Amino acid sequence: MTLSTSDDVAVITIDNPPVNALSAGVPEGLAHALAEIARDDRVRAVVVIGAGKTFIAGADINELERAAWDERASLPRMHDLLRQIEDMPKPVVMAIHGTALGGGLELAMAGHYRVATRDAPLGQPEVNLGIIPGAEGTQRLPRLVGIERAIDMCVSGRLISSADALSAGLIDRIVDGDLRTEAIAFAGEKAASGSHGKTRDRSDRLGTPESNAALFEAGRQTARKARRNQIAPLKAIDAIEAAATLPFDEGCRREGELFIDCVRSEPCKALVHAFLAERAVSKIPDLPRDVRPIDINSVAIVGAGTMGSGIAMACANAGMHVVLSDVSQERVDAGLATIRRNYDSSIKRGRLTSEAVEQRLAAIAGRVGDETFSSADLIVEAVFESMSLKKEVFAELDRVAKPGCVLATNTSTLDVDAIAAATRRPEAVIGLHFFSPAHVMRLVEIVRGRATSPQVLATALAVAKRLGKIGVVVRNAFGFVGNRMMFPYMYEAQFLVEEGATPEQVDRVLTNWGMAMGIFAVDDLGGLDVAWRVRHEVGQFDQPGARKPLVSDMLVNMGRLGQKTGKGWYRYDPGDRKPNPDPEVLQLVERVTSEAGIRRHPIADEEIFERTMYALINEGARVLDEGIAMRAADIDVIYVNGYGFPAYRGGPMFYADRVGLDRIYQRVAQFHRELGQRWAPAPLLARLAREGKTFRELDAGVRV
Repeated sequence: MTLSTSDDVAVITIDNPPVNALSAGVPEGLAHALAEIARDDRVRAVVVIGAGKTFIAGADINELERAAWDERASLPRMHDLLRQIEDMPKPVVMAIHGTALGGGLELAMAGHYRVATRDAPLGQPEVNLGIIPGAEGTQRLPRLVGIERAIDMCVSGRLISSADALSAGLIDRIVDGDLRTEAIAFAGEKAASGSHGKTRDRSDRLGTPESNAALFEAGRQTARKARRNQIAPLKAIDAIEAAATLPFDEGCRREGELFIDCVRSEPCKALVHAFLAERAVSKIPDLPRDVRPIDINSVAIVGAGTMGSGIAMACANAGMHVVLSDVSQERVDAGLATIRRNYDSSIKRGRLTSEAVEQRLAAIAGRVGDETFSSADLIVEAVFESMSLKKEVFAELDRVAKPGCVLATNTSTLDVDAIAAATRRPEAVIGLHFFSPAHVMRLVEIVRGRATSPQVLATALAVAKRLGKIGVVVRNAFGFVGNRMMFPYMYEAQFLVEEGATPEQVDRVLTNWGMAMGIFAVDDLGGLDVAWRVRHEVGQFDQPGARKPLVSDMLVNMGRLGQKTGKGWYRYDPGDRKPNPDPEVLQLVERVTSEAGIRRHPIADEEIFERTMYALINEGARVLDEGIAMRAADIDVIYVNGYGFPAYRGGPMFYADRVGLDRIYQRVAQFHRELGQRWAPAPLLARLAREGKTFRELDAGVRV
C-alpha cells in the first residue's frame, strides 16, 4: 500500500501481487491511509487504484477455504472499512482496471464514484464458490443497478463489461486515457462540485414490494434451474430482498447471517476445493523449476475429423499458425467446412466478430499429406483410435518433423509408450488428450510417457495454458485417468439396465444428483462405436469369468451408434439432440437378457446411484494407488472439467471423502460379495477406510 499526492488529490495504490486480493493486511493498510488523508487539510479528494494488472480481483481464496473448514477461522472484516470510505468528508473515487470482482467490487461500491477502463469487467461471481457477496455487496449493488440486474449478477455470477456497468449505473465514467491521470482529474471535478452522496443512503432503485415480487419469484425459479442443488443463489436473492425491505444496517446483518450459512455449506467446501485444485494441477513435484518450455508458434495437426478440426480452432484462437492435414483433399475440405460452421455459430451467438473469425480462419491452412510439417514446432496426431494406424503415423512424423519438434498424440485410451516406440525420439512424444469439442472443452489430459523429457512436459503444460485450458499431467496407462475410470462407471450402468433398470431411469438418477448428462446420453453423444472399438482393440472382458455387457454390442451391430445415426440407447429426432426413450431398445434388452438367463427386476434409485458412482470412486482409488494420477484432486479436476461431474460436489474423490471412505468401502465390499470380482475393493480405499483417513489428507502429503 502506497500513499502519494497529486496537487490536492491523494492517491492510494493497493499493491498486493499478483491480483491485489483483499488478504489480511490490505483492509488495514487502506483504513490507515484513509485516516491519514482525513486529517490532511491539503487533500480535497481521494483516488484508490490498484498496482499491476488489476484493481482488486476479490478476496483471498485460501482464507475462504480456512473459514469453510474451521468455524474458528474468520475472514477479514470489511464493514468498518466500507463505512469509513462512505463517511469520508472528501470524495473517494475508485479507479478500476483489470477486474473488480467479488470483494473488489464491494469495496468499489462503497466509494462515492467509480471510473473504469474500457476493458475492465466487473462482477459478483461469489456464487461460483458457493457463497454470496459478504461485504455488503447484496445491499449496495441493488441500490446502484436495481433489483433485477442485481439478482442476475449475483445468481449467474456473470461478469459485465464496463460499458454495461456504465449504462446500469454501477460506474460513473469510462476512461480511455491513462487511468491514474484521468481518475485524479475526475476526483478534482467532484471535489469542486461540493457534496457527494453515499451508496448506502440511496433507495431510488430499490423498487416497491409490488414491482419486486415478480422479480424475486423469477429469480428464484432461475436459480433453482440454473444452479441445481445449490443454496448460494437462493441465499443471494434472500439478501437482495433484505436490501429492498430492511434498513441498510439490518440488511447488512441479514447478509452476514446468510453468508455464514453458505460458507459452512457442503457446496462451498466443494467449489473452493475445485477452484484451488485447478490451480494446483500445474505443480509437478519432479519437474525442475528451471526447465524452459519450447516456444510453440506453429502447429500441424494430422487428421481433419471432429477432434482435429476442434484442436485446430483451439490453436488458432490462441494465435498460433496451424496446418490441418489429412489423406485426401475431400477430408481436408470437410474439416475446414466444419471449422467455418463452428465459427459462424460463434458469430451468430455474439461471441466473436466477423473480423476476429476471419483472422482465425486465415491462421489455418489445409494440406494433403505431411510434407509441409517440417517447419512445425508441435505436431498433434488426431487420427482414428487404432494402435497400428497411430504407429504408422508417428513413424512418418519422425521422418518429416524437424529436430526439437514436439510430437503429441490425441489418443484417449492407447499406450503412449508404444506409440513413442515407433519413433527414434521417444523423449519428444507426449499425449495431449483433448476432449470434444476440443475448441470448447477446458480439459487436456497431458499423458507423460516413460521417456518424455522434462522440457517436453513443460512445453505441454505451457501449450495448455496458452490455449486457455486446464492441463492435468497423468501417467501412461490404459484410458489414462478419465477413461480408465469411465469404463467401470459406464459398464455398471449397462449391467443395471440388463438387470431391470432402463436407460432413462439410470440417467435420471445421475442428472438429478447433478451430473451434466446421464451416462447413456453421454455414450450416444460420443458414439457407441467408440467404446466398441476400444473393447476390441485392447481385449476388454477377455479375462476368464469377466461379465461382459451384452446389449451395447448388439446396438452397434444394428447401426445404432448414437446421435450421429439418430438412434443409440435413445432415439433422436432430426435436428434435435434431445434423447427420447425408445421401446425398441427395451425390447432388445428384454430379449437379450432372457436368452442369457438374466432375471430382470425393479431396481431402486439408491442402488443405481451407488453402483455407478461407487464404481467410479473405487476405480479412482486404483488409479491413484498406481500413480497414474498424482493427486486425488487431479482426478477431481479431470472429472469436473471433462466429464460433467458437478463442481458443487467437488469431484468424485472429494465427494467420497464427504460421504465417508469407511461407508463407501463397506458398500463396495458388499457389492464384491454379491456381484463378483469386478467389485474387488481398491487396496488404497480399504487402507484409508481402515485408518480413518481421507483422500484430502493423502493429497496433503504431495509436496511441490
